[in-house]
Amino acid sequence: MKFITAFLLTALLSFALSLFFPWWIIAVAAFLVAFLIHQHPFKAFLSGFLSLFFLWAVLSFYLSNANNHLLAHKISVLLLKQDNPFLLITVTALLGAVVGGFASLTGALARRLKTA
Repeated sequence: MKFITAFLLTALLSFALSLFFPWWIIAVAAFLVAFLIHQHPFKAFLSGFLSLFFLWAVLSFYLSNANNHLLAHKISVLLLKQDNPFLLITVTALLGAVVGGFASLTGALARRLKTA
C-alpha cells in the first residue's frame, strides 16, 4: 500500500510542481515523498523510478502527439541517428526515471540517517 501511495504521490507532486518550477523539481518531489513515506530503500527507488518513468512517458507522448510527432522525428534524427520518435520518448522517460529513482533512494536513506 505504501508503494502505491508513494508512486501516485510522487507522480502527482512532480507534475504539479513542474508546472511552476524547472524540470529538476521532480528530484525534490521524489526526495520529499520518499523521506515522508517510510519504505525500504529499494522499494523507494523503484517507486520513484516507475512513477517518473510513466509520468514523463505520458507527458512527452501527449506533447509529441499534439503536433503529429513532427519535432520528435527531427530531434530523434539529431540525437539518436534514427527516425524513431517513440525511442526518443522512451529515452526521455528513462532520464526522468533515473533522476526520480535516485532522488527517492536518497530520501529513503536520509530518513534512515535521521532515525539512526
